[in-house]
Amino acid sequence: MNIVFFAHPDFLGSQSMPRFAQMLATGMKERGHSTSILMPAPHFYKLPIPKGKKKWMGYIDQYILFPQKVRKLLKNYSPETLFVFTDQALGPWVPLVADRPHVIHCHDFLAQLSAIGEIAENPTSWTGRQYQGYIRNGYSKGKNFISVSEKTRKDLHRFLPTQPKISEVVYNGLNQAITVSDPQLARNKLSKAFGLDLINGYLLHVGGNQWYKNRTGIVELYDSWRLKGGHNLPLLLIGEAPHDALLQKRLLSPFKDDIHFLSGIEDKTVRLAYTGATVFLFPSLAEGFGWPIAEAMGSGCPVLTTNEPPMTEVAGKAGFFVPRRPKETADAVQWANESANVLNKVINLSTTDRLATIEASVANAKRFDTHLALDKIEAIYYKVIDNIKQT
Repeated sequence: MNIVFFAHPDFLGSQSMPRFAQMLATGMKERGHSTSILMPAPHFYKLPIPKGKKKWMGYIDQYILFPQKVRKLLKNYSPETLFVFTDQALGPWVPLVADRPHVIHCHDFLAQLSAIGEIAENPTSWTGRQYQGYIRNGYSKGKNFISVSEKTRKDLHRFLPTQPKISEVVYNGLNQAITVSDPQLARNKLSKAFGLDLINGYLLHVGGNQWYKNRTGIVELYDSWRLKGGHNLPLLLIGEAPHDALLQKRLLSPFKDDIHFLSGIEDKTVRLAYTGATVFLFPSLAEGFGWPIAEAMGSGCPVLTTNEPPMTEVAGKAGFFVPRRPKETADAVQWANESANVLNKVINLSTTDRLATIEASVANAKRFDTHLALDKIEAIYYKVIDNIKQT
């Protein structure tokens, strides 16, 4: 096959989506296919203008200049070329090739759900609602879709005007080896690397500052657990530098000296952190998939996450679950108190039960194999091409 991947422009600073596009392109090339990646170039975006207007300049590059370029390129591609959109948010470009073989990868519909007022924690402005409508109108012209979870596929079907020809689920694959190492050795190394006392263990979270990651809720949960007489294990939050609200939440914590934000950490160190953690905290409000759940389990770390899909899909029977944090402050206090009881149960697992949990976690993580995921994706790509040949 000749496969052309549409990807987000790299000038926007995103890491996960370009990485996913490169994973697909590399994986298909290794399977003998001809691959290339198309993305907008920063023409207007690189102009010396105020930062607040950069976004709008980026829109000109993405939705005016880039489509013009694609239209010129299309005549160079054979009728059997497969066009792959690496994210449904690239929807505005779908009409360019809607009448040609194509596939749209779908990750999450959180922005779309927010735009129709279904997520109270993430209100959307008028311009944001128009933008999400523009995206939806674009991907609605698509016919073939691959979702990263059943939850994502369910949301997709809510937004599509008609039943798609193909709509499959392929779970994301881990980009790390599934191995269980000595947690004590990991703690010793991390104690030296971070200048912290982690010898007796620690609670861990890995994620960004997006509203749905619930990082302030993690601090609330930690505080509640400590107030119940929990061990003085520190809390490590690895990811983006904390925003002001999160910093303020830490400052108000009676255990602020044990709450540590760690940014700019290399992937190999993050994997080491999973290995040494007493428990991995991932009480997200929502996700498209939930990579860190599988990553933590693949490292032999017990996981506490939210009792809603897709977190339940990814964690399977190996996870420990708490309800979704309510939006209202009074209800959130009760949530933190009840969730702390679950956390305490995980931390105080007997040696036998902890080993059983680790064994179940590793077995669960093996479902998310990158090579297996790419094999399934390749089979769907072939199916799209075969359907075109038969029409």
